[in-house]
Amino acid sequence: MRKPLVAALFALVIAGAGAAPAVAAPAPGAPAATASAAEADTRTAASPTLQAVTLAGTVALSNCSGSVVRFPNSLDTAPALVLTNGHCLESGFPEPGEVIVNRASTRTFGLLNSAGTRVATLRASKIAYSTMTDTDATIYQLTSTYATIRNSYGISALTVQDTHPTAGTAITVASGYWKRLYSCSIDGFVHTMKEGDWTWKDSVRYTSACDTIGGTSGSPVVDQATGKVVAVNNTGNEDGERCTVNNPCEVDASGNVTVRQGINYAQETYQFPACFTTGNQLSLSASGCVLPKP
Repeated sequence: MRKPLVAALFALVIAGAGAAPAVAAPAPGAPAATASAAEADTRTAASPTLQAVTLAGTVALSNCSGSVVRFPNSLDTAPALVLTNGHCLESGFPEPGEVIVNRASTRTFGLLNSAGTRVATLRASKIAYSTMTDTDATIYQLTSTYATIRNSYGISALTVQDTHPTAGTAITVASGYWKRLYSCSIDGFVHTMKEGDWTWKDSVRYTSACDTIGGTSGSPVVDQATGKVVAVNNTGNEDGERCTVNNPCEVDASGNVTVRQGINYAQETYQFPACFTTGNQLSLSASGCVLPKP
């Protein structure tokens, strides 16, 4: 889980100190990472309707990135939601097998516009859902509705796609923490990914151009053709180690392990819409909801 400035965060969690302060990372003003010219030319030719992904609707947390999201059937009058990683939770990493639901929270988030300028501070009312089991995601419910955020700040939520992403899709990882965009493609999917004590299923693997850094944890992964969120950025193999913290490994259906140093990953989000009502209330017993349960 290296993308939440994790070295300091992991040490503090082990010590019971909770969320970590920021640590050294590349300057926020650094140019956005992009795919190679050949990749960009290929994607443009194949998909002439690619959208310009911006930072509008992303948020900055104290140690991570995130985004204001809605589901296809969410009502404008529903309390808005923020998506980030499970390992970005203010109380520390959820344990393997732990699922947190409907826990009070007053965490704040810096809302960004398309230029990356902070236009508002949003506040959570609760942690609607959080886990690092099978996936790595936290969803906060806010005190503001989508309509209030749009009318007050001109920012619309990003919509979470409710179908499985596709290999080869051109994507952008949008980091609210660093105010930085990374563009690449979905290289493929990982049957099982292991990192330390945690295990994730059907993870997204990026092509090498998405060279995400500490602080990008929780960034939305946006399909450039639709503008919808298809995953949440969460980790990468830093040192070439096998299945250790900061060095996830890939395990195929036969149990074969592959290590890809320098390659980064995300967790799919298409499972979430089925688990929330139109009013954005969590319903883990809803038909089609397959998220891990407490």
